[in-house]
Amino acid sequence: MMELAVFGAPGGGLVVGEGPFEARSTPPSEGVAFYRNDFALSSSEPWRIPAVVRELAPGEELPQATKGVLAVAWEEPGVDPFAEVYGEVSQAIRSGSIEKSVPVIAARGQLKAGKGTHFLRSLSGVAAPLRPYAWIAGDEGFAGLSPELLFRREGGTLHTMALAGTARSEEREAFGVDEKEIREHEFVAQTLLAKLSDLGFTTRHPREIMDLARLVHFHSGIDVELKVAESTNRLVQVLHPTPALGPLPRTEETMSQLIEWRTRLNCPPWFGAPFGLMRDGVFEALVAIRMVVWSGQEVLLPSGCGVIEESRFVNEWRELRLKREAVRAAFDL
Repeated sequence: MMELAVFGAPGGGLVVGEGPFEARSTPPSEGVAFYRNDFALSSSEPWRIPAVVRELAPGEELPQATKGVLAVAWEEPGVDPFAEVYGEVSQAIRSGSIEKSVPVIAARGQLKAGKGTHFLRSLSGVAAPLRPYAWIAGDEGFAGLSPELLFRREGGTLHTMALAGTARSEEREAFGVDEKEIREHEFVAQTLLAKLSDLGFTTRHPREIMDLARLVHFHSGIDVELKVAESTNRLVQVLHPTPALGPLPRTEETMSQLIEWRTRLNCPPWFGAPFGLMRDGVFEALVAIRMVVWSGQEVLLPSGCGVIEESRFVNEWRELRLKREAVRAAFDL
């Protein structure tokens, strides 16, 4: 059975781990280990140490990527299930129990030509700010191109970001002054800063627009000088899920409700989860978004949207479609 992990290096290129993998509850003190968990962080042994590690240069293709034709027959998600969940989220906001939540819905597809390892072709030669990642175990797996860093920890410094607010690239000028999108981003940024202030001295960089070809997002970089030597596992628990993908406030109850909404909408458990790489003491974790997930011939393409008081159903439904279209384009679907 093929076991494979892929993580995009900051300067381009790919770090590839080949199985069998050794599962551990904590990372090794040296060498390479991948971090793989689901959105609920339900795994007690999320660290995977590969039998073989390879580093591919920028643009170098993965030898495990399947050649030939890839064709997927898609079935778009129905509006009624999402409308039901959206109504429940909106009611919770009106009642004051939450300020924000992030329902996720997935399109279903059937592979008519090719197999899951075809998706690996799109991970080579990816330009920043997108970072490729993948995990394969037999005929199941996921692959994605994430623009979002959960955090990078090197020594006593932690780097992270607030990434929230979405529009089409041609709407960039109007997006830059859109009050609803700015407020959604500031929700995320201020919540993240409040959480990080417990870890050390924080520096927030100015809000900017991140251009991802078809879509634009608001982006704010944040640096933290850690005051104590927190374990990597602890930092993942503190920072996941990001305010962009989790509920506000984040409590055990609101997280359970979000996971229930995600399950009802056919969201795979890997979407929005942390996926990371520890290499010689430096750890980076991506937020696993802009992904495809497959099991045999079935493919799922999830997309989520942040719902706040100012949100409107039609706009959020449109945003979900725009995000799925961007992922299809990235994977040549």
